[in-house]
Amino acid sequence: MAGQDLLHTQPRPMHWLATATAISAVVAAASFVQPPDAKATTSPVAAAGPRPAAAPDPGRVTFPVDCGPNRLDVVKKASGDLDGDGTTETVAVVRCHSQTGTPPSGVYVLAQPSGPKAAPRIVATLLDPARRRTVQTLTVGNGAISAALLGYSTLDVPRCCPDVHRSVKWQWKGGKFVQSELPAAMSTQGL
Repeated sequence: MAGQDLLHTQPRPMHWLATATAISAVVAAASFVQPPDAKATTSPVAAAGPRPAAAPDPGRVTFPVDCGPNRLDVVKKASGDLDGDGTTETVAVVRCHSQTGTPPSGVYVLAQPSGPKAAPRIVATLLDPARRRTVQTLTVGNGAISAALLGYSTLDVPRCCPDVHRSVKWQWKGGKFVQSELPAAMSTQGL
């Protein structure tokens, strides 16, 4: 008879429905209960202040690089406040598209003019492709731009195999970007 006494404890669909309804009522009631000093906001950004402008998009810039019939590729980009004015700039590394070899890189700093539809503009050229250097790495941090550059010591060096390596840094000083060498341990040969 002990088995028959426990038959009434078996859950039936009606028990589950009643439990679900009770839980829903508790959750709904809790959503209406607020502390007396609670305030509603329309967006989390409104409470935090104005949203910073997005970093300039290099895809919206016409770079001063002639690639002939080939397209121009943005191969690296990094963003940060480079001049300490509270706005975000973008550093873009571009080069002509090539199936073989290593075309030279150009390094440009982009700023976003005011106005939501305005295209970013180039505010500085850090490395002109005419210098025939390739950017291997690019980083932006603490207001500085650091890059590892590859190049060639003579015209006889095959374009596949750069033999000159140099690490440089650009930093905003006196109203312009100033280039400096990183320690010799990071550079095997000057460019």
